[in-house]
Amino acid sequence: MQGTPKGGAGHGAAPMGAQLVSIGVVLGKLRDEFPDVSVSKIRFLESEGLVEPRRTPSGYRKFSPEDVERLAQVLRMQRDHYLPLKVIREHLDALERGERPPLPGPQREGPDDGVWEAAEQVAPAAGRVGREELLAAAGADEAMLAEWESYGLLPPMPDGGYDADSATVAKLLADLGKFGLEPRHLRLVKAAAEREAGLLEQVVAPLRRHRNPQTRAHAEATMRELAALSVRLHAALVRSALGARRH
Repeated sequence: MQGTPKGGAGHGAAPMGAQLVSIGVVLGKLRDEFPDVSVSKIRFLESEGLVEPRRTPSGYRKFSPEDVERLAQVLRMQRDHYLPLKVIREHLDALERGERPPLPGPQREGPDDGVWEAAEQVAPAAGRVGREELLAAAGADEAMLAEWESYGLLPPMPDGGYDADSATVAKLLADLGKFGLEPRHLRLVKAAAEREAGLLEQVVAPLRRHRNPQTRAHAEATMRELAALSVRLHAALVRSALGARRH
């Protein structure tokens, strides 16, 4: 979908005088209805053309009230109607054109749907997350973040910020901590993830070195598909292992 220039017409534009807010504030507004929403989820929805926030000169996202409401609509349609993002985007765009299309019926099937939704966010997201945004996304404090960093679970970038996926990692670490799983317990999980990422990189490395730009683009699509399959395999293996322990 062709993006609308920031500041112009379209769902990324804000009326004159509308208050623009940071992604951390957006999380606070959405969390009451959608407890599992994260910074990475919002960034992913942006990358898929579902929302077009403005950008400050330094590159930070700023969301209008209309952006926040659009995000809420997207999340409701995912939660209540199990619709893929492409269908949601087309439906909302039709509403913005003044049309009144019927809402499509549910299309998600199978027990691994939650895994696939998580897998949509496996591919590295562009951009960075500030320290305050990360803490807000995870509902964590400085002491927790310092401990995660000390165990190598959330290494900061050279400028002190974090990559976009770190917000999801931080939220999961915080949630696991509520069950007594401490950072020292999760170092093996991080090590396994790094080995798995290295394996996937080996598969696509020849494509990435190719001179043809289309082949290099295919490498990124291949990596995304491999990552999604890897997440699904991991979930299935964990379920299988837990099932074996119950017998």
